[in-house]
Amino acid sequence: PGSSISFLTFWNPPTTAQLTVESVPPDAAEGKDVLLRVHNLPGDLLGCNWFRGETANTSHQILSYVVDTQETTPGPAHSGRETIYPNGSLLFQRVTLKDTGYYTLQTVTKNAQIEHVTGQIHGPDAPTISPSDSYYRPGASLRLSCHAASNPPAWYSWLSNGSPQPFTQELFIPSLTANDSGAYTCIASNSGTRLNKTTVQTITVSGKWIPRASELMSW
Repeated sequence: PGSSISFLTFWNPPTTAQLTVESVPPDAAEGKDVLLRVHNLPGDLLGCNWFRGETANTSHQILSYVVDTQETTPGPAHSGRETIYPNGSLLFQRVTLKDTGYYTLQTVTKNAQIEHVTGQIHGPDAPTISPSDSYYRPGASLRLSCHAASNPPAWYSWLSNGSPQPFTQELFIPSLTANDSGAYTCIASNSGTRLNKTTVQTITVSGKWIPRASELMSW
C-alpha cells in the first residue's frame, strides 16, 4: 500500500508559475525592434507556436518551434521579420503600424499539457476630460486636464473650436470671455501604435452660470 500511495503522489502535477508575455520595450516606435518576452516557460517543453490574434488559429500562425530538433517553421502570418527563440520569446524587427494588436503563444509539454497566453500592444482608450463642468462665468479661469489609458503612454494635444492649442495634457485659460464658449477637444495619441482617440467637451461662458461646489466654498 505504501508504494501505491507514493506512486500516486508522483503523478500530481507540479504547481508552476503563471506563463506570461511582456513587450520589451513597451513603448517601441515604428522601425524599432520589439521582443515579446516569455516568462515561466514550462520545463518539459515539446514545442511552442505563436499566432497573430487572441486565439490559436492555424491560419494566423507566425512561427512554430520544436525543442528536440531546434527546428523553426514559418506559418501563414510570418512576414519575414519575426524570429522565435528557444526560450519561446518572439522578436519583431522594424515594427510597423500593422504589427499592433494581440499575439497568442501556445505551449505544448511532453505530457500533452497545452497552455495559451496572449499579449498585446494597445491604446489609447478614449480620453477623459476633467473637471466635467460645462458652465463658467466670465472672468473665471478654465483648467481642463486630459487622461487616456494607453500602452505606450499617450501624448496629448487640444483643439479649441477646431483651432490647435499647445501640445499639453492640461489646457489653461486664465480669464474666460463669451468668445471662449464652444467645443474643446482633447486628442490622445499613442506613440507606438500611432493611433488617436478624441473626446469633446462643450464649454459655455455666460452670466447664466451654475456655481460649482468649489466656488460656493470660497464665497
